[in-house]
Amino acid sequence: MAEGDDFILSRSRIAIIGLGLMGGSLALALKGKCDAIFGIDSDQPTLEMARREHIVDRVDNDPARILPEAEVVILAVPVSAILALLEQLPSIMPNPCIVLDVGSTKKQIAEAMSHLPERFTPIGGHPICGKEKLTLANADASLYHAAPFILTPLEGTAPRALSAAQQIIEAIGATAVIIDAVDHDHALAFTSHLPFLLSSALIHATPADATRFIGPGFRSVSRLAGTPSSVMLGVLQSNRENVIEAVSQFRTALDEFEVSLRAGDDNRLKGLLDYAAAQYSDLMSVQ
Repeated sequence: MAEGDDFILSRSRIAIIGLGLMGGSLALALKGKCDAIFGIDSDQPTLEMARREHIVDRVDNDPARILPEAEVVILAVPVSAILALLEQLPSIMPNPCIVLDVGSTKKQIAEAMSHLPERFTPIGGHPICGKEKLTLANADASLYHAAPFILTPLEGTAPRALSAAQQIIEAIGATAVIIDAVDHDHALAFTSHLPFLLSSALIHATPADATRFIGPGFRSVSRLAGTPSSVMLGVLQSNRENVIEAVSQFRTALDEFEVSLRAGDDNRLKGLLDYAAAQYSDLMSVQ
């Protein structure tokens, strides 16, 4: 398909690199809505499951054997792997194509995308959904339904690439939100990356003998600690300064609670709790 042609999802061949939770769910949600879906993954059991369950039309562990047949390449792997793939793409994909990623940070990925040869038409993406269980076995065709799907176009992103991303997002039931990569990373440091660290810190701080007293509240707050470090390490590394800012602001807020408790200042403590409850209502009302 020529660069100037309109993108039509139903006629397009899409390659998804990474068939874990996000890539596998994307393949399931796109099934029957495009001409063909190709799956690429380095894990042999994952490839066997994808083949056995007919999750994609074709699978392979070598991108070079399958990418030349695709018009859209979706990078659904951890951030560090996305950055590595963007370096490798020019040597393994000889044809023009649209490149979309689903990484949790965007600034470094956008910078790497900007260095791709002109035959590539890149656009950054990040669906705001997921689970802490990341394998293909946990993939769900409804994972993206009603979720915001952030797009961070590059300065030179062609209208065809934006149209392709928007059609994919509509097909999987998500909602496209277009923002700048820098703004994305700052916001997600507070709404995604900091919560992961807080969840992990809570697990670190909880004594082992408290296990039999764990209830729904603890489970809710600590759930993100179950996310593999192989996924989150690259996120934290690629958004380090924003995450440090978020941690600092959280520490300041937590210190206020500690000061109130140590001083026995129940009026101040009540004020902090009331403010938090009101802010929670405001934040949740825009969902």
